[in-house]
Amino acid sequence: METFTWYQCLRKYSAKPARVFNYILYIFILISGISCKKESPTVSNRSYRMGFQISGPANDYNTYISALKIWTLRADAAIISFEVPWDSLLNGETPETYVSNTYKSLTEYYRSLNFKVWVYVDPENGLNRSSDADALLARGKSIAHADMQQIYIRYCLALDSILHPDHMGFALETNLIRLSAPDSIYQGVRLAANAAAMAVTLRDPVVKMSVSIQLETAWGYLTGSSYLGIHQDLSDFPFIRELGLSSYPYFNITSPSLLPDNYYSRIQQESNLPVFISEGGWTSQTITGYNGLIIKSDTRIQADYLSKQNRLLENAGALAVFQLTFTDLDLGSLPPTVPVSIKYFAYLGLVDIQLMGKPSLVTWDSAFKRPLLPDR
Repeated sequence: METFTWYQCLRKYSAKPARVFNYILYIFILISGISCKKESPTVSNRSYRMGFQISGPANDYNTYISALKIWTLRADAAIISFEVPWDSLLNGETPETYVSNTYKSLTEYYRSLNFKVWVYVDPENGLNRSSDADALLARGKSIAHADMQQIYIRYCLALDSILHPDHMGFALETNLIRLSAPDSIYQGVRLAANAAAMAVTLRDPVVKMSVSIQLETAWGYLTGSSYLGIHQDLSDFPFIRELGLSSYPYFNITSPSLLPDNYYSRIQQESNLPVFISEGGWTSQTITGYNGLIIKSDTRIQADYLSKQNRLLENAGALAVFQLTFTDLDLGSLPPTVPVSIKYFAYLGLVDIQLMGKPSLVTWDSAFKRPLLPDR
């Protein structure tokens, strides 16, 4: 699990909005005239919103815009989920300036489409749950330190006050951090998240707060044990009013059909909280990895996973489902500094690097055409 770093590679190395994106996005809004009109389906309502994080196959703004034009037609929510930008903040940039320059126009665009917006803040290492963020390690700092926690809290306040998200998460995969990292790091994340949630509540009592847990960890797949549950997470983060679920089960099972029908609903019943998929997916290609590990899959199996996921979401009455990447990643375009383990997450997209749809896109669209329950 730590060897392969799971989805964290995606969060750090996939395309993300940057300063110049604001200018490009404003032009795009003016000239594109995208219509979000959808067909009126005659099937039963769905309980969950559907969406993605902005991404593209390569670190190129033209591909971001092209992908954005495609996925926003099949979504009614969006998520912004990244590590704390420690380098920028420790180099003197204010959280307010960073948030305004990086995410404000993107969020305004989502609002223009009537999307609900989730913002998720990762105070730990998105590439390695056993460690502090790389930028903190380079400076001999840690989220266990009070001064770093204060920077994180101020950043969370800036995100909430400038972006006004509908939903906000203060830590990611808390059970995986607790399993993998030194206790000092976990306790730093716990203290920082609780303090940030309290500070945000004083300014914004409306935003719905959460953390995410790693689903395969909760079910005992990573430790070869029986169901472990999330009682410790519920105790350590008492501010949460909903719960994000992170799930990439293709590392642990060979077929989506093997997922229990209560894979999500058991967590929902234990927590007695609304749940949503804050990130997840299933690779659409076979991957040969370390120590002879082979993950076998294809586009048909990926589509089967989305069909299974739709049933799991309904069983849990889920609020939403997100994939962090809409497109596959073009491995050949990545810089050499990117860990080779990125290949485990390169084929999660519903479209390939040419933005051509896979069978999973048809499955996604079929679910999206169902009318959303009015209270979502």
